Amino acid sequence: MFTSTGSWGLYKAPLSKSLLLLPTVLTVLLTVLPQYQNLFMYNLQAVRQGKQFWRLLSGRLICLDLKDTFCSSLLIYNFRIFERRFGSRKFASFLFGAWILSAFVDLLLTEALHFMFELQVDVLPAGLLGPVFALFVPFYNSIPRVQVTQLLGHISITNKSLTYIVGAQLLTSSAYMWIVACSGLIAGMLYCSNKLAVQKFLRIPEWVARCGSVLLEPIFSDSEPTAEAPLGMGATLDIQRQQRMDMLDQQLLLSQLGHLRRNAQQQQAQQTGLLNWNRFFPTLRNRGHNQHQEGPQPQQPPYTHPPDNTAVVEEQVARLMEMGFSRMDAQEALRASNNDINIATNFLLQH
Repeated sequence: MFTSTGSWGLYKAPLSKSLLLLPTVLTVLLTVLPQYQNLFMYNLQAVRQGKQFWRLLSGRLICLDLKDTFCSSLLIYNFRIFERRFGSRKFASFLFGAWILSAFVDLLLTEALHFMFELQVDVLPAGLLGPVFALFVPFYNSIPRVQVTQLLGHISITNKSLTYIVGAQLLTSSAYMWIVACSGLIAGMLYCSNKLAVQKFLRIPEWVARCGSVLLEPIFSDSEPTAEAPLGMGATLDIQRQQRMDMLDQQLLLSQLGHLRRNAQQQQAQQTGLLNWNRFFPTLRNRGHNQHQEGPQPQQPPYTHPPDNTAVVEEQVARLMEMGFSRMDAQEALRASNNDINIATNFLLQH
């Protein structure tokens, strides 16, 4: 149907783009025309008693709540990585299979709640929510965790934290959303594990994929990005971003150090007319030899720091010294990195 390789945004993820645009537009239209909302309610009582089985279709396509639309759109945007990784046909097959399976699980869960706890659930949240929650299964299993930072020194913030937070927000948006979430997760696990060979039966046929390619690809295709370098083509998007950030940090640090060295070189040349690199950054070139030693030390000419107005944070200096670096090394690296302890640590470890 569509190709699966791509880099950024919605490039080569036309199915994800269509799932972002079309349901949002329809939700806005139903907000403007509330008299038609009843046709799109996910009313299980009407399905059981009134035999209105068409509600299993109409009630599970369009969200009637703008908050649900916003959260589900954010999740679909984050899960677009699966379309680029596996291809749009396989991605569409997963959504279709999870959509079918979650409908049956919805009915089973509501009947079980009524039988066990006498809890009658007649209406569930409408929209394409079952497949959205089902996508958390491959997201948890196949997307690696990359730690971004730590909160209060103990809580790890990773590249996946924001997605889970948006999912939790969607989960708490209505009273019975947890039923839809459970059915979606169960459907995702059933489809991913291929129990009862569901992937063989619940898949998009080839002719439907070709029709979708002809009809949707010209409308929802994005142009190829040109401003981004093709880093880490075999990695996930988050790993590619992390690699690019590391490269930019390293380039920034090296450029700042080079600028400081050139300033110091010019100042020294004006004073003595000689170039002595060891006087500009003696600690970085002689790490391990500037520790305190007993006995008399030969007198050295006083070291003059390059002109820099950046104040060094003593707390960060202490943290670098706890890692085994000398005080002068830590101060020089922090000045050059504008008190960014991550960049300073990376530079000290690599030099």
